[in-house]
Amino acid sequence: MINEEKTINIYGAGLAGCEAAWQAANRGVKVRLYEMKPEKYTPAHHCEGFAELVCSNSLRSDSLSNAVGLLKAELRALGSLIMEAADATRVPAGSALAVDRVKFSDYITERIKNHPNIEVISEEVSSIPDGEITVVATGPLTSDAMADYIKNELGCQGLHFFDAAAPIVDAESIDMEKAFFASRYDKGDADYINCPMNEDEYNAFWQALITAEEAELKEFDKNSQKKLKVFEGCMPVEEMAKRGRDTLLFGPLKPVGLTDKRTGIQNHAVVQLRKENEEGTMYNIVGFQTHLTFPEQRRVFRMIPGLENAEFLRYGIMHRNTYLNSPGFLDPTYGMISKKGVYFAGQMTGVEGYIESAGSGFVAGLNAARAALGEAPEVFPNITMLGAMAHYVAFGGTAEFKPMNANFGIVPPLEVRVKGGKAVKNEALAKRALDEIERIKEKGI
Repeated sequence: MINEEKTINIYGAGLAGCEAAWQAANRGVKVRLYEMKPEKYTPAHHCEGFAELVCSNSLRSDSLSNAVGLLKAELRALGSLIMEAADATRVPAGSALAVDRVKFSDYITERIKNHPNIEVISEEVSSIPDGEITVVATGPLTSDAMADYIKNELGCQGLHFFDAAAPIVDAESIDMEKAFFASRYDKGDADYINCPMNEDEYNAFWQALITAEEAELKEFDKNSQKKLKVFEGCMPVEEMAKRGRDTLLFGPLKPVGLTDKRTGIQNHAVVQLRKENEEGTMYNIVGFQTHLTFPEQRRVFRMIPGLENAEFLRYGIMHRNTYLNSPGFLDPTYGMISKKGVYFAGQMTGVEGYIESAGSGFVAGLNAARAALGEAPEVFPNITMLGAMAHYVAFGGTAEFKPMNANFGIVPPLEVRVKGGKAVKNEALAKRALDEIERIKEKGI
């Protein structure tokens, strides 16, 4: 498809939409970026800026032995706006990459609004004009009107699962006589606040958590209440606790690698808090996504030693996410198979996670631009993490298609066996991927 005006539409200014817009605009294509904020907000969004982070401010590991670390490295190498913003607004988080979410959003908003090839239009959209190249990145809380259009006009059934966000507390309200600073296994700086529990404290907390009152689902969720699906990566802490008394001890309350240097002991359980902003005035409770009522969050979470007087700056929330049954509907460019020139990006495609969403936006935006310029599509090889995620979306991996984080399980194995353990093998997979990214860059994409 050749677009004489070299113009494309992008719906949604989240991480995927902003990345798609940036990539297309930098290739000389004019972009009309539609964003319904500030005229209208989804139930999970509150800020006017673009690329608002809802669930957490962590973009996860930066290590090349970790799949999402590789994905970050690929995006950095290719000139990602999201990675540029993340590196510019990062806050200390040990070996992970976490950002000041307000500065992160402001950075991206400023870059997008000042790009000469991008026109921002504050308007909600619910259909795709015939004959126009369009990237749909309306997010996991896509409006009912757009969801109906995708289902009825484009012929793709949407699936639903529920996503949850963790609470944030005022740093000054944390009792540092009981809590201590440390990073697990002393990796990086001691950037986390750790609240230790003995066995009796943990048992009392666990009992309170599994019997606490949950919030009623919002109106937009009620039709799906009887078929509640929760993605494992954002499992509410109370749901995790109900799986067994010790489940949390192998999850967010895992004490391994967190010795309190004041006592020299490893506690029965440890709750970690991570910086929410650069100034360190706010901390989020790591892994404590929740659907408890606000009063119950205050009651139960204040049972954690060090948080008895915690001031909650934001309570945990839970909301519905929508994703497409993408295999057979999308190809590895995130383009529709049956309607050329229409692309999708972000969590609605079945990628799960901030960086994964940005990656899908990169691939979709690049290919939308190439279509506008009359160029052949660019399919990333599945030995790269960008390509592996796109291939998973296009072809699936299980009988029931489910959201997927970046992981080395979707990447083809090495042709030769590598000795030295999992980390060494993953680093070899990462090197192979980054070498391929360099070859792709040499082609001048």
